[in-house]
Amino acid sequence: MEKVECKIQFKTADSSHVGQMHEIEESVFPVPWSYESLASDVCEHEIAVYVVGLCKDEVVSYAGLWHVLEESHITNIAVKKKYRRIGIGKKMIKILLDTARELDVKSVTLEVRESNVAAIGLYEKAGFFKANRRKKYYTDNFEDAIIMNKVL
Repeated sequence: MEKVECKIQFKTADSSHVGQMHEIEESVFPVPWSYESLASDVCEHEIAVYVVGLCKDEVVSYAGLWHVLEESHITNIAVKKKYRRIGIGKKMIKILLDTARELDVKSVTLEVRESNVAAIGLYEKAGFFKANRRKKYYTDNFEDAIIMNKVL
């Protein structure tokens, strides 16, 4: 694996990051969000908070959270392949959970493919538990989604 020679900086995402975020989205997810949907979420939705991980000016990761009243939902967490397994995902989850706490959120949910064992493990280490299942949730292969929850 290629060694990363950069200290990752985290900041709130804005319109200047959307293009690179979408490139990551397309490279990571089998059914990626459209550029327009991602841009709308980052730039227009008052309930959405997105964070990017930057190596100099390169977006290497991003994560999103929707919040409504006392509940939040993690929309996406994505890390470029060459930047995985160095703690970026863990740090982004911490940032999202800290943000949720600042918003007085009581619980956070997310969906994850049941085959995504690495992500499930990461979420469990962050204190999430498997709460439910959505049968045939993913449109590309009709895989079930595991609904995970964390009480803050």
